[in-house]
Amino acid sequence: MNPALVCDDTIVQQITIKAPARWIFDALTDPKELLKWWNVKGKFQLIHAESDLRPGGKWSMQVAGSCGPDGPSSTVRGEYRVVEPPSLLLFTWIREEEDLPETLVRWDLEEKDGSTTVRVTHSGLTSERLRARNNGWPMIVKLLQTYIASLATN
Repeated sequence: MNPALVCDDTIVQQITIKAPARWIFDALTDPKELLKWWNVKGKFQLIHAESDLRPGGKWSMQVAGSCGPDGPSSTVRGEYRVVEPPSLLLFTWIREEEDLPETLVRWDLEEKDGSTTVRVTHSGLTSERLRARNNGWPMIVKLLQTYIASLATN
């Protein structure tokens, strides 16, 4: 995995996962799948996810902090702008608890020879505070890679 690239208002993270793009696309968009992998014990846990997977459709995720599912939580939501399974997903990213601008998250999936190059680009991060608040993409793609690897062994 390459280190995250931070340029101006954008964070880019890329990784290669030995799996079909379809598996990865589903893991990124299916609420039941997201609940299985978007968590780090003792740090955060996804406790609710919704997805209306179509351009203009809404999505949301509720994440509990280190106190577990009964502790404080935050909600991130947005709207799908582009949905092209299994290669492209573009959506807005808005943290409900913060008075910050809407940003954009883009997932590009390129499958070749049994592996998929996964690139997530988070743009619109116009301040150092926004870049710092959204710098977890290296951890998220690693969680995704670990989850997809577990599917391949089952």
